[in-house]
Amino acid sequence: MALDIVIMDGDVVEFLPIKGVQFLNPKLQKNIKASGKTTINGKRVCVERDEKSVEIPCDYTTSIFSQPGKGTLTIKELKPGQLTQKTKSGRKKIILKGKTFVSQFKVTSPAKMAPPVNTADPIQVYPGTGQFITNNKNTKAT
Repeated sequence: MALDIVIMDGDVVEFLPIKGVQFLNPKLQKNIKASGKTTINGKRVCVERDEKSVEIPCDYTTSIFSQPGKGTLTIKELKPGQLTQKTKSGRKKIILKGKTFVSQFKVTSPAKMAPPVNTADPIQVYPGTGQFITNNKNTKAT
């Protein structure tokens, strides 16, 4: 496994557009909160399961369902290579930048067709991807 950039407290989680879904939120980004015991330049490193705390509530529509619905964007899972295999912080694997992770948009209140039809969006989960954005250019791990 090659060296990759370590994700740290305050780095940005960016959710990429999901085909067929229009999000009404201006930014699909959130800062990740790290819980690792290790610090680098005063910032904690992100460890496995820190990604589970990233949630963005969103309003959405689709081309068919124009009345807004609601849901939550989350990181479903990290891809292979986004967790260290050797380096650990407090016995937990450290999150690495990698390419993209697997995200999902879980619908909590479906978007609907315009009245008088009012048919609800039948899709409960939309799969997607996302990426980490970091200012860290130097600290790497395997």
